[in-house]
Amino acid sequence: MPVVRTGREVRTVVAAVLAVAASAGCGIVGVDSPTDRPLDALSVSSPRFRDEATLPADYSCQGQVGNPPLRWSGVPQRETKSIALVVDANNAQGAAEVHWVLFNIDPRTTELAQNSVPRGAIQGMTSSGKVGYSPPCQPDDTYRFSVYALDTKLDLKEGADLRSTMEKIAERTIARGRLSAAHIE
Repeated sequence: MPVVRTGREVRTVVAAVLAVAASAGCGIVGVDSPTDRPLDALSVSSPRFRDEATLPADYSCQGQVGNPPLRWSGVPQRETKSIALVVDANNAQGAAEVHWVLFNIDPRTTELAQNSVPRGAIQGMTSSGKVGYSPPCQPDDTYRFSVYALDTKLDLKEGADLRSTMEKIAERTIARGRLSAAHIE
């Protein structure tokens, strides 16, 4: 049965995401690194769009393709036990919306194919209450595709609550990187 959220519940989830984002400085998660060293930087790219370029409409609610393909590098091999991906938006009003949460990706994985979920990866709840990729729709928002190297696999199930998932990712991040799309084509 689909989860239906009231406006107040959605605002509560968005407020929680914003609180985590504010505490993380330059990203949604990653402020409380489990190590004493600064977070390592990951390089994130896509063969379909450049950083700060527009998101192709195929990957928005206007298209039929699903998620864009992504690639990443720079994962600390020894410490990383899993990878997480969070797709969110920042709009002109300062509101945040999470479009996809994917975690427990095998740490040896370095790319995500178009419209796919890697074997063994788990999808969490989005701001809309959906599990899976929720295509962006607002043409003027900035969309962020953030990849996180985690020092553990998350003990969460498919469809895990957004707030819990974001907090767990924040607690276990050891490296992060981001690809941003400024607007939708």
